[in-house]
Amino acid sequence: MHPTTHAEVAVLVLNWNGRSLLETFLPSWVQHTPAGADLIIVDNGSADDSVAFVREHYPEVRLHLFTENHGFAAGYNKAIAELDYKTVVLLNSDVELSRGWLDEPLRLLDSDPTIAAVQPTIRAQRDPKSFEYAGAAGGFIDSLGYPFCRGRLFGTLEEDHGQYATPTDLFWASGACLIIRRDVYLEVGGLDTIFFAHQEEIDLCWRLNARGHRIAFAPTSVVYHVGGASLSAESPRKVFLNFRNNLLMIYKNLPAPRLHRVLLCRFFLDFFAAFVYLLQLKPRHCYAVLEGWRCFMIKRQRYEEVRRENIAKTVRPLPTSLMKPYSLLVQYYFRGRRRYSDLSQ
Repeated sequence: MHPTTHAEVAVLVLNWNGRSLLETFLPSWVQHTPAGADLIIVDNGSADDSVAFVREHYPEVRLHLFTENHGFAAGYNKAIAELDYKTVVLLNSDVELSRGWLDEPLRLLDSDPTIAAVQPTIRAQRDPKSFEYAGAAGGFIDSLGYPFCRGRLFGTLEEDHGQYATPTDLFWASGACLIIRRDVYLEVGGLDTIFFAHQEEIDLCWRLNARGHRIAFAPTSVVYHVGGASLSAESPRKVFLNFRNNLLMIYKNLPAPRLHRVLLCRFFLDFFAAFVYLLQLKPRHCYAVLEGWRCFMIKRQRYEEVRRENIAKTVRPLPTSLMKPYSLLVQYYFRGRRRYSDLSQ
């Protein structure tokens, strides 16, 4: 079903067998989606009664239906290509919205054409005073390709005391709540469907930055994310996707000669991580890391042309304010710096 209104903003929630999440979070989406935006549930071929639930209890909410599960990346790509809006919001189905959450992001986009995407402050829905793992106060990346956030380094989460309540440019914005210009999203190719899920938004943002667009943080916009609704943090499948996708992202986007040095370092570090999992009596997690590398080595051949295109379309080197010149592993484990504010800026 295509929208018949003339709204310029679409809030898109990708749903797959998420009846319980819809019951929990749809009330906040309806309440806090402003009148100038369309709330659209994009159903990814659900086999449960998600669609019937929306139709019965929220007939005013629009539905965009697929007959099969396309995954996170392809599902959003397909929906954004089919729905004609100026600005789209990629909103996870386990996010609770707050009053006025869309105001500052839209002001930023309207005020500066160089800004292509915006991320709000993302706090933990189960602990509203703390930042949430998948985004916190905006994402960056270190010299070896490890992503992290203001307010979250590895598994260490900070409480939000306003210490990062300042607008800033980001390396990446979280896919939990990503506000982005539709034309730019399509221009850079959208989310990589091979990734299926995990770090696909970081890869997208890398392309945005490299091609001259900016990603901004909106501190007064606040949303609350549960996280792990699809895959828990302890899932070997999640470990596999994170390692494989991170390597693919580095290969796709990092210019030579740094690429070869980074991959060599990552080879030793990732195999050490696999060994640690083994010592922790987590053989499935150990296997997931090794399988991530195996799949990366197979798929990198398919990405040679993609890599050439990305490098050719790169118009600026990424500044050290976005791609940090240090190793987060060294900062965190050897220097004991567990907060973003402790890191060298």
